[in-house]
Amino acid sequence: MRSTLIRRSVIAASAVSLALMATACGSDKADTGADAKPSAPASSAPAAAAAKGKTDAELASLLITQAEAPKDTVVKAPTAAQVAALAATTDKAECKPIVQASSMAPQGTSTGVARTNVGGTSGKPADPNASEADKLKAGLEMLTGVTGTAVTLTSYDGKGAEEAFAAFKTAGTACAGGYTMTQDGETVKINKVTPGDAVTAGDEAVSLIADFSDAEASMAAQLIVVRKGNTLATFSVQNLSGKPEFPKAVVDAQAKKLG
Repeated sequence: MRSTLIRRSVIAASAVSLALMATACGSDKADTGADAKPSAPASSAPAAAAAKGKTDAELASLLITQAEAPKDTVVKAPTAAQVAALAATTDKAECKPIVQASSMAPQGTSTGVARTNVGGTSGKPADPNASEADKLKAGLEMLTGVTGTAVTLTSYDGKGAEEAFAAFKTAGTACAGGYTMTQDGETVKINKVTPGDAVTAGDEAVSLIADFSDAEASMAAQLIVVRKGNTLATFSVQNLSGKPEFPKAVVDAQAKKLG
């Protein structure tokens, strides 16, 4: 396997691949809102309080679990080190919402964040005593052709979720011609951003495809954002063998849990 492809594949796979690779290689009530109409005259009723965002702990309880995930998948939260390694920058400010979505980072000013990964593996894991290079190669081979989904929940005060959703959607048009992303010391050129699969979930939803294919391989990420009230569910979908399939079962299960 070419070294450049390995390096770029690790970046492409993002947190979900890193978490599943670690596993494969032997490493070990809902928001009620303030939408009830007051029966008293408006002059005597206080203005409806702005929606208050959820905390890290509240969001963690809303994440999809192993029992709720599709059959034959593994649900595993990324480690703090893996999340830190995903921190990314871009050469175009207008593309920041897309980069944040692909790196499990909160978009806008959130009141809380929670993360997990849902994916499957194929093949056999590397020998625990194998070299790091062989473990990496085995991990990538297990993930090739397998779709992995990084799930990030974020919540916001007031209209923060609506604003963050709108910014992501706008970035899809503004960044259609591509951008450059730097992550964990590696720079990747995203060639183009196009509309992804149609999504019907939550109060509003949108999907984008970020293509970063090159002469060595055809690779892309599908980024999906679903808003339910003042909470966003962001799905970064990776597949090391081309355009990732739409993880409908994962999206539906997570959206259902948001209410």
